[in-house]
Amino acid sequence: MSVNVSTRRQFLRGVGSGTLGLTLSGTLHSPSYGSKRPQELLVYVGTYTTGKSEGIYLYRMSLSSGELKHVTTIRGVVNPSFLTLDPERRYLYAVNEVTDFAGKPSGAVSAFAINRKTGKLQFLNQQPSLGGAPCYVTVDRTGGFLLVANYDGGNVSVVSIERDGRLGGVTDADQHHGSSVDPVRQTGPHAHSIVLDQTNRYAYSCDLGTDKIMIYRFDSKKGKLTANKQPWVQVKPGAGPRHFTFHPSGRYGYVMNELDATVMAFTCDSARGTLKETQTVHTLPEGFSGMNTTADIHVSPFGKFLYGSNRGHNSIVVFEIKARTGKLRFIQHAATEGRTPRNFAIDPTGTFLLAANQ
Repeated sequence: MSVNVSTRRQFLRGVGSGTLGLTLSGTLHSPSYGSKRPQELLVYVGTYTTGKSEGIYLYRMSLSSGELKHVTTIRGVVNPSFLTLDPERRYLYAVNEVTDFAGKPSGAVSAFAINRKTGKLQFLNQQPSLGGAPCYVTVDRTGGFLLVANYDGGNVSVVSIERDGRLGGVTDADQHHGSSVDPVRQTGPHAHSIVLDQTNRYAYSCDLGTDKIMIYRFDSKKGKLTANKQPWVQVKPGAGPRHFTFHPSGRYGYVMNELDATVMAFTCDSARGTLKETQTVHTLPEGFSGMNTTADIHVSPFGKFLYGSNRGHNSIVVFEIKARTGKLRFIQHAATEGRTPRNFAIDPTGTFLLAANQ
């Protein structure tokens, strides 16, 4: 497993090999952050256990030095390749990226309670995701539902969350349809992510296989998804949309296209849930001719910068975000000091970036 810690200007260190999902919890002493700058964060790292990794790895990270200390490993969790937290940071949810669960063609999602003092995880329960190879999960802003993107299944699903953090049943699912031009990666739908906007009323799912960003209205009382009046955005054929992220203002959105190594900028209408493309930029330096696919994308906590990961070039690309338009201006490429940076995370103060090198 390899986790690399970076400031905006300089990478500090890395450890191991095979990392995937990253999520940051609150401090050990003040999980809600409050008005004081936290001194230490809990870092949860998800992995593929079909390789050499053993489950979910827990670290403590110093916010003064960026130093990571391994605390424990939560074993017995199969392929927890993507992780997320509930809004109050009391529970952690992980995908189980498999294609067969309980004898059916489905993956699963698992729930854990977080010990507020130590950060250690207690397994609560597990539920099917109703689609093969779940690769992305999001908790809605009420903490009542988990939204799941199933890559092999080509669909998205919604799972209820009980008051004690346990997962209930599936409340809704939507199957994507179609294909695109890549003869290997785009023969059918591949839902790669699903996120909610700041209003909690609209959900956006990037489908790599169909070159579409699906847009849903989300009912946070019933856990239901319905097609928005603008039901999708069609991106360039062969682009392969993977991850979507919002600017903190809610006015702008950004999509990372995996196959053609581009980022698309959009203006967002929070009242109608619609997207309008304003710009497309490349993530690679001019003249680079090696193999590369992009992966993760995040906006800095204060909305000034956009970051994206290049797998192959093995870098984080950094853009400045123009406040008035949301458009991007290239700043730099920073090496991740490891191979295949699949996911990454930025600490709440905006000081450190942690790159997970697969």
